Amino acid sequence: MKKILLLCLLTCGMAFAQKPVFTTAKAVAATVYFNGAELSQTATVNLPAGSSEIVVKNVADYLNENTVRIGAPSGLTVLSVQFTRDYISEYEPDETSPAMKRVRDSITLVQKDLERTTTAKAQEMKVIELLDKNTQVGGQQSGLSVAELMKLADYYKAKRTETATAINALVEKEKKLNELLAKLNRRLETNTQAKENISNGKLVLQVMNEVAGNVPLTIDYLAQNAGWTVFYDLRADNISQPINLVYKAQVVQQTGLDWKKVKLTLSSGMPNQNNVAPGLNPWFLQTLQMRERANSGYINTLQGQVPGIAITTGYGEPNGDVVMKEKAEYRSVGANANENQLNVSFDIAIPYDILSNGKRHSVTLNEIKLPASYKHLTVPKVDKEAYLLAEITDYSKYNLLKGEANIIFEGMYAGKTYIDPLQTTDTLSLSMGRDKKISVERVKVIEKSGSKFLSSKKEQTFTYDIIVRNNKKEAANITVKDQYPISTLENLEVELLESSGAEVAKETGMLQWQMKLKPGETKKVRLSYRVRHPKNIAVGNL
Repeated sequence: MKKILLLCLLTCGMAFAQKPVFTTAKAVAATVYFNGAELSQTATVNLPAGSSEIVVKNVADYLNENTVRIGAPSGLTVLSVQFTRDYISEYEPDETSPAMKRVRDSITLVQKDLERTTTAKAQEMKVIELLDKNTQVGGQQSGLSVAELMKLADYYKAKRTETATAINALVEKEKKLNELLAKLNRRLETNTQAKENISNGKLVLQVMNEVAGNVPLTIDYLAQNAGWTVFYDLRADNISQPINLVYKAQVVQQTGLDWKKVKLTLSSGMPNQNNVAPGLNPWFLQTLQMRERANSGYINTLQGQVPGIAITTGYGEPNGDVVMKEKAEYRSVGANANENQLNVSFDIAIPYDILSNGKRHSVTLNEIKLPASYKHLTVPKVDKEAYLLAEITDYSKYNLLKGEANIIFEGMYAGKTYIDPLQTTDTLSLSMGRDKKISVERVKVIEKSGSKFLSSKKEQTFTYDIIVRNNKKEAANITVKDQYPISTLENLEVELLESSGAEVAKETGMLQWQMKLKPGETKKVRLSYRVRHPKNIAVGNL
């Protein structure tokens, strides 16, 4: 009875001490958010009936363990899921693998050949050493005739050449054998560490299986260190054609897992990591105070400009009134846009490779022809350049997101701008850069400007001529903006003397001229204003 009991205990102990079953997961789909990614992987594992421990290799190094979802047939029950990076180090590699055995046998053969080669080279080196010593001895011996000395010299020469040639051959063979041995060791290292040495992350599953056999698994989870950003290419050949907008994304990931041939989806939403079922509260609308975006280094927003428009160091700006009547044309390049009330997602039709190396991978989402009206804008007080603007109406239907845009105007790179579809105006204005073919000058008219004293008052007059010339081959509609000072003090008076028919906003002191210039046409407008104040008061910002 004692022997039977001991045998049962040993049998149970062996059953509980059996090694886990290893399997390697393969990434098949990825939904990338701005600050994370939801990965879908598949794996197949051969399980016995009963309880087992499965180690799933090649999952992301930075996954959220609370978001892991395991899909399995009805006969398999997942009891627990745990994430680790060090589990595999507790077990020895499978030494019985046929691939590993072939590599180890090859290493043994190469090592033996290398030992024989090293020994042969050492023997030949001893021969060289012996020959060199014997030449000294032979030269010191007396009684040798000239013929015997010549015979000895010929033998030494022939034997030393033969030995040196053999040594060179052995050195070359030794070098090749060392290279082959290093290559075999790298293969052995790959086989012993893992089949896919991409990720250190592993999932440890405790399962209960009803029927032995191959079991397919699906694994979904949220991972960190991944994201995407929007950017655009804006192309326009001239102001009489619509804008060709190329909608792109830059995807980057360092999850520790290379994505090979995955079904890629890009989403502007936020990954939901909460497992509690959501509810609804009353939805109260609020207003936001919008501000112009100014990005130092590549975006220069002009003062006095239309709110919400960012102007770039490049080609053009607002001008013109050539309204495109065509409907927007879409050319899908492999992405289907799906929109709901809160976010937009793009399903990429072509499988992508996104490596876990931190490099940006460009993905083209859509190409859209946007009907636009073109205008030029200049604010010569700030910048004596004209900027080309393209105005887009009903832009909400294009699923645009905030992002940078490269400007290519008339076949040349013109700089960068920024697209912000969340602005409060019903027209989206896109800056197409500086237009060098519109010349602008703001010149002070000396004879109409100056200072004088009237009793206790000081009077200063300022007069400027603004000259605009259209050097283009087509007509251009140009908006010119300027300003005069306004005062909130009783003893500081400001009077607008001349505005040349400008639209004047007296509350803000802003002036605006609308010009339609023919090719080669020049137009001049004048701004003049007078400031009076007590002569014992200095005005610092005139």
